[in-house]
Amino acid sequence: MAEFHSGGNDTKGGTLTAQQSSADTADLLAGVGALASLVAGSLGLPELLTEVAGFAVRAIPGADGAGVTLLQADQPGDTIEALAASAPFVAEIDHVQYVTLNEGPCITAVHEGRTVRSGFLGGEDMWPLFGPHVSDMGIHSALSLPLLMPGKVIGAINVYAHGKGVFDEHAAGLGELFAKPAAVAVHNAQILSQALALTVQLRAALSVRPVIDQAIGLLRGRGGLSAEDALAQLRAMSQSEHRKMVDIAQSILDEAVRRARARRSRT
Repeated sequence: MAEFHSGGNDTKGGTLTAQQSSADTADLLAGVGALASLVAGSLGLPELLTEVAGFAVRAIPGADGAGVTLLQADQPGDTIEALAASAPFVAEIDHVQYVTLNEGPCITAVHEGRTVRSGFLGGEDMWPLFGPHVSDMGIHSALSLPLLMPGKVIGAINVYAHGKGVFDEHAAGLGELFAKPAAVAVHNAQILSQALALTVQLRAALSVRPVIDQAIGLLRGRGGLSAEDALAQLRAMSQSEHRKMVDIAQSILDEAVRRARARRSRT
């Protein structure tokens, strides 16, 4: 369940009407439906995270802006892989939270794996530096929802509002319902992005290997070296010249071609 941390009011100033509750539920269902419509592979990871942030604004009552934070998979600590924001002021808040102060609701939500919220950031004891700073920017309410997968936190959705006491239990509950499918969508996008990156690396490796193998063959032919000694010589040249080994190998091949052409021109 959501937990409330605020020096302000926990309500929006009145009882939630059946009409408003129905409208909020419709917004939530629309947001979840939009998540389901994100076709794997049609968007890059940054674009998908931006879409999720925008859906969160529409799904969570009172939200003026939202951001999505994605942590690097299989990395120690809370290294951030990607950030996305629905509006420029959210990106500014993220910079304050992660870079300037290293303090704020998202960091707490990720570390503790639970929903955190505040309706009076200017007087928030939990984030004594972040709260007043963001309050001076005109942002007084925050709701951070961890993105949970089995056994781990993969990131968080951070929702902000200009007013005080905006995110009550009703809003937090809807946010948690939205965060569950959002976590799946974000996690799948992260896996796909990593798979595509690995494919690019493998293709690059496959294109590089023939160049290195040909250079090893030339070095063996010139000096009577073993394959291991020729490879060691390439590595030593790469280190001493501070150049990539494939660039050294390409230079050796280019030089061999120039010499062959020069010999042909003299005959």
